Amino acid sequence: ERIAYRPLRNAPRLAPLITAIGVSIVLQNLAMLCWGREYHPFPALLPGGTHTLGGAVINEVQIIIVLAALAVMAGLLALVHRTRLGRAMRAVAENPSAAALMGVDINAVISVTFMTGSALAALAGVMVSANYGIVHYYMGAILGLKAFTAAVLGGIGNLRGAMLGGVLLGLIESLGAGYIGDLSGGFLGSHYQDVFAFFVLIAVLVFRPSGLLGERVAERA
Repeated sequence: ERIAYRPLRNAPRLAPLITAIGVSIVLQNLAMLCWGREYHPFPALLPGGTHTLGGAVINEVQIIIVLAALAVMAGLLALVHRTRLGRAMRAVAENPSAAALMGVDINAVISVTFMTGSALAALAGVMVSANYGIVHYYMGAILGLKAFTAAVLGGIGNLRGAMLGGVLLGLIESLGAGYIGDLSGGFLGSHYQDVFAFFVLIAVLVFRPSGLLGERVAERA
């Protein structure tokens, strides 16, 4: 944050996005240099039994992941909306200059926000690795793009919208993967499910850039 983002706070909004993509590429390549290109097994930290729910087979790892995700989302909402730190985060996001005049340490708040986001991303990585049983240096790239798509779908800056967008995107991908063979006459298989995420991203950006729960904000003069 101090090296890549802080110097760009007064830059156009596209600059931090490009920087984020560049930093992610650097981190991915550093991970490749450290652990290689091979897939590595992830230790089985959670029980692996299976259950049948409405005709669908779900294992205990997936159940724990869902429960953990719900708990983390509830905790994040409580942090942002019911704590002094959360009020400071919202104030800095709304108007950094006014927040600074009210005594908010902008640099500290932004740094804590970055640390919180990084911790949540690390937890998500553990969940995904536990679900698939493997780890790979590039496995987070497509997930990051899908997370961005979910945030855009729900509304950038709206936590509840991002959560709703993630659920809807997962349903769209799952249903799309199940029916893409029938829709394409057998030409495409379920491994093309990632295409649906980017179709959703393009559609939202074209028809509703503010997202499902985002507010339409008029341009300032």
